[in-house]
Amino acid sequence: MYKKTLVLGASLKADRYSNIAVNRLKQSGHEVVALGLRKGTINGVTIDTDLMPYKDINTVTLYLNPKNQVTYYDYILSLNPKRVIFNPGTENSELYNILKMNDIDFEVACTLVLLSTNQY
Repeated sequence: MYKKTLVLGASLKADRYSNIAVNRLKQSGHEVVALGLRKGTINGVTIDTDLMPYKDINTVTLYLNPKNQVTYYDYILSLNPKRVIFNPGTENSELYNILKMNDIDFEVACTLVLLSTNQY
C-alpha cells in the first residue's frame, strides 16, 4: 500500500537525508509532498515554504531537530496523519506525548531504512 508522505524539513541539497528520502519515497511509488525553508524541486516534487493544507497525509517524516519542530506542532496535528516518523536526530518526547494525546501513531526510525527493508 502506497502512503502519501509529507517530508517536513526538506532540503534542496542532494546530500541531505531529507532530499534522499524524497527521491527514495518517489522511487518506491509513494506520493510525496515536501515542506522546507527554500522553494525548489526535488525530482519533480515541489518544496513548499508555506504551511499547506495537504489532504490525505498518511505519514509525516521529520527532518527537523526538536527545537525547530515546536512551531509545527499544531500544523502536524491539523494534517491528521496516521503516523509520524522521527528520523535520527529528531527524537522529541514532548511531541511524542502530543501525538499520543491525539491518537496519532509514531515511530522512532529511519525512513530510508524502512524503505530499504520493505517496512515502510
